[in-house]
Formats: sequence, structure tokens, C-alpha cells
Amino acid sequence: MGRSQETFGKKEVRTKNEKRKKEKEQERARKKTEGKKRSFDEMIAYVDEFGMITSTPPDPEKKSVIVAENIELGATRNKSGSAPDELRKGVVVFFNDSKGYGFIRDLTTNEQIFVHASNLLEPVKEDNVVVFETGKGTKGITAMNVKLADPG
Repeated sequence: MGRSQETFGKKEVRTKNEKRKKEKEQERARKKTEGKKRSFDEMIAYVDEFGMITSTPPDPEKKSVIVAENIELGATRNKSGSAPDELRKGVVVFFNDSKGYGFIRDLTTNEQIFVHASNLLEPVKEDNVVVFETGKGTKGITAMNVKLADPG
């Protein structure tokens, strides 16, 4: 059957589509032949000690032995904190009397520690030097048995 009423525009579109199909087919054939040239060794990627992907294998002399028992899984433990019974010294950096809480900056570690009014042995204000113990609160480390430090 012949094509009825084929206009110049339709013929031009049909030839462009055929040309595009031929170009795609040639591109696929080219990629197939070029893709076969790559060897498995060229496709391997390595990760260096900094986590960066590289094409060079690692240096066996830089290899270090890691003991599986020394790896901690989960949340890390705070090793900088002192024992709960040890008295610590700090400065009250913020305290809200109406809400009943504040923060103490430890003088040795410079860490901010939460303090609640129920853990105060004496009333405190901002910039007071205090002595306190630390313990586990509902949301982390909390200052307990807080009292004013001796001025001497």
C-alpha cells in the first residue's frame, strides 16, 4: 500500500526519525566494542585511609592491625568526666530562679553542666563559684549537691 497524502513536512519528519534511529544504533554498537576493551583491573576502585575513592591500591607497609574487641559500637562513653563521688568546682553561668534551673561551667573541663533547683543545698546566683558532684539525670549529666565554694 502506498502512503496516501504524504506531505513534504511529514516526509522530512520521517527521514529525521530514521536518521536518529540509525545514529543511536551506531552509538550502541560503538559503546559495545569500546566497553569490551576495559579489563576488570581497570574497573576496581580503592578507598584510602581518609575515605576517599582512588584508583591506586593501598600501600601494604602502611597497614595497621586493628583488634576487633577494642572497637566500641553504639554511643561513645564520656571518658573526660570525673567519678560521680568526686567534688568538682565551677562557676554558675546561668540560673533562672522562676524556672528553677541553670548551668554551671566546670573550671577544669570547661563543660556546661545542667543544675536543677532541687539539687541546690544553698541558693545560688550567676557568677557564683560553687562546689558540686555530678550524677546521671534524666537527659544527661546533672550537677548534684551544689553549694557555694569557700571564699578562701
